[in-house]
Amino acid sequence: MSGEEALAVAREWIGTPYLHQASAKGAGADCLGLLRGVWREILGAEPEALPAYTPDWSEPAGVEELWQGAMRHLVAKPLGAAARGDILLFRMHPRAVAKHLGIAGRIGGNASFIHAYAHSGVVESPLSAPWARRVVARFEFPQRRV
Repeated sequence: MSGEEALAVAREWIGTPYLHQASAKGAGADCLGLLRGVWREILGAEPEALPAYTPDWSEPAGVEELWQGAMRHLVAKPLGAAARGDILLFRMHPRAVAKHLGIAGRIGGNASFIHAYAHSGVVESPLSAPWARRVVARFEFPQRRV
């Protein structure tokens, strides 16, 4: 899948309400649900079933569950190799596990990303300095399965 294709699909999700553990365009999604929905629309079936997860998923144990899952199914990229449609993994607090995801929109001085955020739903937000410094990993979707 190209980054441009992923970005176009992600933008179709803008306006979807925030709903924890959901992944249904127009009905509800969290940040992982947005990524799962884009995956299904372009690549088909999800690569693995997810267990139910709480908002503090993996924090008590300090395990990087989301990062490990991304490494299993996505293609890791150098942080500096920004492209539209990249998947961004965020660490919201310096000593916390990484647990927020977004899809890169605009690149450069007016950078943006699409994500599902509590009380806002799926939105395209500026990748401002406070957001950019929280990015700990960058991935791209794998190529289409044959």
